[in-house]
Amino acid sequence: MAALLKSLVGASEKSARIAQLCRQEEALFQLLIEEKTGTDKNKKFVQDFKTLADVLIQEVIKHDFPELHGHIGGEESNQFENKTLVVQVCATQQDTASLLFTILDRNQPAAELLAAAIHQEVALQDPALDAVALAIPPERLAIWIDPIDSTNQYIRGQARVAPIGGICPSGLCSALVLIGAYDRSSGDPVLGVINEPFFREDPLTHRWQGVYHWGISYQGTSLSSLRRPPLRPEPCVVLSSSETLAIQRALRPLYGERLRFASGAGYKMLCVILGLAEAYVLSEGSTFKWDSCAPHAILRALGGGMVDLEAALQAWRAGQWGALPELTYNQPAGGAVGAERWANRGGLVAFMHREHLEVVLATLATAAL
Repeated sequence: MAALLKSLVGASEKSARIAQLCRQEEALFQLLIEEKTGTDKNKKFVQDFKTLADVLIQEVIKHDFPELHGHIGGEESNQFENKTLVVQVCATQQDTASLLFTILDRNQPAAELLAAAIHQEVALQDPALDAVALAIPPERLAIWIDPIDSTNQYIRGQARVAPIGGICPSGLCSALVLIGAYDRSSGDPVLGVINEPFFREDPLTHRWQGVYHWGISYQGTSLSSLRRPPLRPEPCVVLSSSETLAIQRALRPLYGERLRFASGAGYKMLCVILGLAEAYVLSEGSTFKWDSCAPHAILRALGGGMVDLEAALQAWRAGQWGALPELTYNQPAGGAVGAERWANRGGLVAFMHREHLEVVLATLATAAL
């Protein structure tokens, strides 16, 4: 497990570098942005996009983990319909550069820069990673990737958005790399890596500096790069700006003016992980397995979790307050097609403290939703 975790963290660092490179060069960035259509589209958005950075990151992770071939899933297809191009990582840096040269309208410097980032060896200096001694057979695992969560915010590229109560409502900070591993048999999330490529901008060079977080929860063992945040006396909840007015009205007596709104499902989950919010509540089925797997694993490693909101409310109203149904990752939704097969259709609540989850469910269970 130590080797796999370290490899996934390294892959997230490589992915973050690709995201930064693509965002720093506006001309390069505009070359390949495509609007998703059909079954690939997230129904929540009027427009839903993918970028070259999204696709490259996903293909890099597939390339770097051949032992998990056929068991790595993600948000993006590797084909751009508007240019009839297929993006892939080749065996050598030179071959990858040649492919990117064609894709990037014969921009040789950009192709070589990206190819070097794709094929670079990432050196990690993290004693906590080296100390992980948990053994999980790779053949028991599968992976969900969201190469750049909050792609719309990534495209807009707003670097300076003032936080409210520590939570940024929008901006590049919400664009994250999410890599989660789950048990193929049970569907439980066991390992998560979240990388923030746009954590801090260097004031002198204007280059972005990133940070990563990881967590493991497997057979009673929990390890993380983070410490569990305490439950605050005045809790806060983070919501999507499109959350229903009924949910907002139901939660306001519990949180008062401490209802926060933010972009990016992964970013809102990260806010709970970091203790910036006690819960993230989503009533719609607009997130997917690749959004939630990595944050869910880290939450579990810290003593929290992520429940299916619809199923949890049904259980709560029936007096079944014990083991509330958490999200799982190995089974597609019946009757759905395309990306919707992997939607978290019942909504969700991400939480750090069980006692606060119970207060949220008790509040929503009696509300007129």
